[in-house]
Amino acid sequence: MMIQRVLSVLKALVKTGDAALVILGKKLCKINSSYDEEFCTGVVEREAPSIASIIRTMKVGSDSCIHFCMSFLGVCDAPKIDEWNIGFTTQKCCHGAKDKILKDEDRDIIQIVHFSDIHVDPLYEKGSNTKCSKPTCCRSYTENDKPGKTRNPAGPFGDHACDSPIALEKSMYEFIKKEFPRAAFSLFTGDIVDHGLWNTSKSYNEDLIQHSYEMMTENLNIVYGTTGNHEVHPPNIFEPVSIGNETQWVYDSLSRAWSRWIGNSSMVEARAVGAYSTRYPKGNLRIISLNTNMYYRLNFMLYQEVLEKDPNGQFEWLIKELDAAEMIGENVYIIGHMPMGDADALPNGSNYFDQIVNRYSKTIKAMFFGHTHLDHFEISYSNYTERTHDNAVAISYICPSLTPTAGMPSFRVYDVDAETFQVIDAKTYIADMDDQSFQTSGPTWKQYYSAKEAYSEIVEPRLTEPKADLSPAFWHNVTVAFENNQTAFDLYMTRKSRGWQADKQCTEMCRQTEICALRAGRAQDNCWVPTAGVHFSKRDESAHNHNKHDECGSSVTKSLLSSLMRREDMLELLQESFLDVDATIEPALVG
Repeated sequence: MMIQRVLSVLKALVKTGDAALVILGKKLCKINSSYDEEFCTGVVEREAPSIASIIRTMKVGSDSCIHFCMSFLGVCDAPKIDEWNIGFTTQKCCHGAKDKILKDEDRDIIQIVHFSDIHVDPLYEKGSNTKCSKPTCCRSYTENDKPGKTRNPAGPFGDHACDSPIALEKSMYEFIKKEFPRAAFSLFTGDIVDHGLWNTSKSYNEDLIQHSYEMMTENLNIVYGTTGNHEVHPPNIFEPVSIGNETQWVYDSLSRAWSRWIGNSSMVEARAVGAYSTRYPKGNLRIISLNTNMYYRLNFMLYQEVLEKDPNGQFEWLIKELDAAEMIGENVYIIGHMPMGDADALPNGSNYFDQIVNRYSKTIKAMFFGHTHLDHFEISYSNYTERTHDNAVAISYICPSLTPTAGMPSFRVYDVDAETFQVIDAKTYIADMDDQSFQTSGPTWKQYYSAKEAYSEIVEPRLTEPKADLSPAFWHNVTVAFENNQTAFDLYMTRKSRGWQADKQCTEMCRQTEICALRAGRAQDNCWVPTAGVHFSKRDESAHNHNKHDECGSSVTKSLLSSLMRREDMLELLQESFLDVDATIEPALVG
């Protein structure tokens, strides 16, 4: 088979070192993109060695190999789930936090702030070129990119072709501090570092992590954070502890930042694996922060000869935390960076996580994620064969980004029952970059929409009580309304990017696929189909397309390998790569 032959050739290519893959990656980058040599060299030299190391250990035809083919080449279907029925030590019965039936007038409401994917660029320069030769602009990369030299100058508060200037980050924190001074706490679901993938370093990332958490400390109350895929250098690459400790430095940096809010014992957990569990001090609530990078398909280090079912023992730890919470009637919020039903989640890990969510669904009041840069949600079900409001068991709130590359800068505020911690409303706030005063007077933050106001009238049955919960069943009914009402669905698609370059042509199959993703708390059910080809481009030209992510979920080398599979001269390019390092392709591998 062609796929096996290609994988065999790739194994031969990296057998004696990384050089041939680096050369191939650079060549493909120059052929397939408009980006300059600095970008191609920087990214490929950072990513290729990790990919080469997993190709060397990979057995052609194994589950790990098929997952690699799906994720990096885009030409293999996902293999069948490696079934693992998690053995729970207790039965789902009469434990768990009890949901009290309260009249509206008896419900005390608190507010919780949620922001994500801030992607701060400390090198952002006012007046620099917004149409540069890199995936992200607003820096003086060349003489022609400098202020005063370009016809496309960047404003002081941001541009859709660039990551967040510090001025935009500061503006958001200051608005939250002013408008929501009594917010119970904030959730930050990860990704601090900018998208300058070709020139990050450990020290650069550490400085940015320290900078952002210090700004949060100055302006916000308690902040519960998570580990984003861009916090590490190179991005995405988190070693499971069974392999090594190359990721330890980022866990050290994050745990130090979090310790001011989560305490010493939770800091020890975070330092070990980038995850922690802590109790909110002013209510019956536990926050469990997961390191979702252990299930991220672009984390190269997961593709070992045998795929680990439970990297870092995180599922075992999560079950213990949820079991303890259930036994004493604690409510739980789970927070993480990558949504676990997303196309970026490996199907096996997502399946196992979904089993845990179903088992402890009465204890888990809501889950909160980021990563996609878009404004949407995911519903978990007890029966994915027939998804209905009756078997919707959990809801994941996915927060739009501060970085404006996929829409207007945004954050969320949740109205929450102070006793049950059920979410009563989810409100998205934006800074409208199309406002003429945005660059002159600074961002004006305002409520963009309220989920309850937007959807309570279109669902059946209607949600009439002002303080009624936004339950998983409610969110399923919202998706039913999207199926039956194109106008309601179009408004959702507009809100997804906060009104910027909304996909107005999403009908028929597109709409079905989008709704399928909303009903996918489990990745194997999200209707995503891998495709070969180049998938990185100018973010302001591609991020708004339906069912696509901004470049938070990206690997350039992955995209280049995927592009190889679409080329008619594929084998010739591979042969050239061998010749470049004075090697040859063994006939047995390609015949």
